[in-house]
Amino acid sequence: MPTSEFQFLGVPHVVVLALTLTLPIALSVLVRNADSSVLTNVVCYLLAGILIINEIGGWIYRAATVQSFSVFVRSCLPLHICGVALFVVVFALLCRNQILYEIGYFWGIVGTLNAIITPQLWVDFPHYRFFQYFIVHGGIVVSVLFATWGLRMRPTLKGLFRSFLLANFYMVVIAGVNLLLKSNYMFICEPPDTKSPFFFAPWPWYIPILDGIALVLFFAVYSPFLIGDWLRSLSPKNNHV
Repeated sequence: MPTSEFQFLGVPHVVVLALTLTLPIALSVLVRNADSSVLTNVVCYLLAGILIINEIGGWIYRAATVQSFSVFVRSCLPLHICGVALFVVVFALLCRNQILYEIGYFWGIVGTLNAIITPQLWVDFPHYRFFQYFIVHGGIVVSVLFATWGLRMRPTLKGLFRSFLLANFYMVVIAGVNLLLKSNYMFICEPPDTKSPFFFAPWPWYIPILDGIALVLFFAVYSPFLIGDWLRSLSPKNNHV
């Protein structure tokens, strides 16, 4: 079957977007209604296992299809922010670690969700890379939302700033890696070929612009919790002396 070019907001893409939202809702309703620690653990291990197996499969596929080992090192290592977020989310699910969850929440919802909406992908359904790409990125978002809704974990303001500072520290480290490998991890050296509206400025100005946008979006995805806390503070029950 010939491989077709990826269609932005085509039927397969829209289905992926829908599943990214509905799957964590369904899983969260399932574990909260069942109120079973065994079922909850099964879902966590299943999500973590799918992410790891899919990631390993992606490495094998890329290693078998790239032109040379040097190309693999320069472009296929899991050094993009989503590649790191995947392992952060996996360990957050397995360990229920609050710090890892918060990093996964902010990096995943802000960064990885953008990669789902405006993917850097050249092949469409049913190519293997289509599935591999969206399982990686969609799986990160699904896992983070499940941890939030199903496991009742929630981010904190401290976690917001920690996640932002860690992202900037990691960007500095990757800048050094890019110089060493002549690579473009985290798209520091040149912008990706996507429909994302955030890469509107030329290099290198889009880097500080994206950093500022990321901080604003971190607050945006944290705002539901701020609003919820504020509404609860207005409750007569909480104001009763």
